Amino acid sequence: MDTSTLESKIRSENFITYESPFTLYSMAISSTTTTTTRPSHRHIAVGSFIEEFTNRIDILTFDQDTLTVKTNPNLSFDHPYPPTKLMFQPNPNSISSSDILASSGDFLRLYGLRNDTIEPISVLNNSKSSEFCAPLTSFDWNVIEPKRIGTSSIDTTCTIWDIEKGVVETQLIAHDKEVHDIAWGEAGVFASVSADGSVRVFDLRDKEHSTIIYESPQPDTPLLRLAWNKQDLRYMATILMDSHKVVILDIRSPTLPVAELERHRGSVNAIAWAPMSCQHICSAGDDSQALIWELPTVAGPNGIDPISMYSAGSEINQLQWSAAMPDWIGIAFANKMQLLKV
Repeated sequence: MDTSTLESKIRSENFITYESPFTLYSMAISSTTTTTTRPSHRHIAVGSFIEEFTNRIDILTFDQDTLTVKTNPNLSFDHPYPPTKLMFQPNPNSISSSDILASSGDFLRLYGLRNDTIEPISVLNNSKSSEFCAPLTSFDWNVIEPKRIGTSSIDTTCTIWDIEKGVVETQLIAHDKEVHDIAWGEAGVFASVSADGSVRVFDLRDKEHSTIIYESPQPDTPLLRLAWNKQDLRYMATILMDSHKVVILDIRSPTLPVAELERHRGSVNAIAWAPMSCQHICSAGDDSQALIWELPTVAGPNGIDPISMYSAGSEINQLQWSAAMPDWIGIAFANKMQLLKV
């Protein structure tokens, strides 16, 4: 694939760059347009990756009319340890005077964002026996039931929270090793991936059982990320540690991938399904590439090529494709957050 011709299509008005004083890792795009600003304004949260206790979360404002990203000192605050994930409350295309941001790290934390101020709402600890909590690797907010958040932890558990009541709805020993990511499918169905190399699906109506739908070809090769296709719940995507492949799964035919996307030249770090299409997915990795793929109904004998490619300045470690802004993909690399128009 000729990268130069593709890159020439991404003109300066088609990507916007924000530079942070810190290395960036976590990132979230709000689904709410605020009543205090114009409808074209959208909040984006970025979290630092500093190998110290004190880290930062900055909430930026992206103006889709002027294609600018602005900071607000009132919306920057300290966060204990680097946030492993950030996510705004899912509430597609709503207009509200307030928004809620969640973060994972040492605990699950919720923050209220209102009228250019941000305040802590709650700190949720899933350990019944200790004031401390095993580090949380990730979480997912249930779009169908927004009072539910599921967290994944290095202690092999997944915890389902009722955040309105601030209580644990259920806690499951999900895997044999650390759980690296979690994703909701339906209101009471979630899946998780682990250092034990498996993708498991859980139904809250039957907590005693789970279904293993994929295992790493090499035993105990950790699976790092999981993305469930919200437009077609039959499909999931996962990535293996130190692998340049994206594995596409169909839950109707467990164990064998329906496709393997193999055009990255370095380890894949992040994946995101398109919010408005069941056939498109974006991946990004250590080769500094963000690739957009269109999955055919039947994979060809020579594999699948990406339909679009973008080269960043260095290894891309985070990627967001928000339902609120389906024309824009957010990536994080080094100390930069970039929005790409697709």
